[in-house]
Amino acid sequence: MSGFLAVLVVVLIFIVIFQIAKASEYVSVLKGEKKAREQSNRINGFLLIAFLVLGLIGVYYCNDLLKGKILGESASVQGEGVDTLIYVTLAITGIVFVITQILLFWFAFKYQEKEGRKAFYFPHNNKLEVIWTVIPAIALTVLVAFGLKHWFQLTSDAPKDAQVVEVTGKQFNWIFRYPGKDGQLGRRDFKDIDPGAGNELGMDWNDPLNKDDFMPTEVHLVVGKPVKFIIGSRDVIHDVGLPHFRMKMDAVPGIPTTLWFTPKYTTKQMKEKTGNADFTYEISCDQMCGSGHYSMRGVIVVETQEEFDAWAAKQKSTYSLTHADTAAPAGAPKADSTQKVVAAVTK
Repeated sequence: MSGFLAVLVVVLIFIVIFQIAKASEYVSVLKGEKKAREQSNRINGFLLIAFLVLGLIGVYYCNDLLKGKILGESASVQGEGVDTLIYVTLAITGIVFVITQILLFWFAFKYQEKEGRKAFYFPHNNKLEVIWTVIPAIALTVLVAFGLKHWFQLTSDAPKDAQVVEVTGKQFNWIFRYPGKDGQLGRRDFKDIDPGAGNELGMDWNDPLNKDDFMPTEVHLVVGKPVKFIIGSRDVIHDVGLPHFRMKMDAVPGIPTTLWFTPKYTTKQMKEKTGNADFTYEISCDQMCGSGHYSMRGVIVVETQEEFDAWAAKQKSTYSLTHADTAAPAGAPKADSTQKVVAAVTK
């Protein structure tokens, strides 16, 4: 009901404005063009002031209504710095926005056409040009510098004890891979990709490190423990979007990218904090990648170390699933220190 009344009020306002405009046309016929123009300017001036006041009230109301309700608090330690940078940017641009809009509408009202008033033009003013060029340049440089600081931190080398998760995008879903007990991911070769045989990533079965890697349908992370995402794509460019953690990274075919962060809250804790029993962390594709882009979504579960260990113990290696007719190795293969974790290599 309240929504209907709001729409009705807006419609009535437009009708009033339309009628005022029509009345102005009739006045112009009766009083002459000059007087009609002056009257029209006065009406427009008052409408500009009304729009300014109502607009600023609307901006404040929307900010107060939606503040902290879109994504809420950052769910990662590194995301706190990103949120701070966003708030600083909004504060600076918000102050500039309010000042410039007030001046714009007030000047349009105060300096409207009047008898005996003549417009004065500034064809050139070095002082003004320096001011409105240098000050924004300095402010933007500072913001960019802080942005680069956070970017270099998120894309730098992850802590040595960081959890490793490989994320590969394909139209239109995500493929996740975890290292087994050896803690290292095996080699991959795009030439070995065979979805029909269960080898979605082209894992090289001659590499012993691949024997215990497993590929779950959802991501499980440990709260308070750094996690490194090794990101790639099997077809077109995708983008790993982690809105709750304030992270985002392109998934590019043939070019592995990385980012790392530390989750702050478990999924259970976030359900309590948000009051939403159905809350889930999500991984989305933030790059238009085709007709099924809208459906490219994955689930992330953040839990305690004990819960993660219990979950990981139940996972079966991709090798054992694709070689059911072959005896699985009794234990995890011994890690080869010469191997490096990579997202894609060629033979």
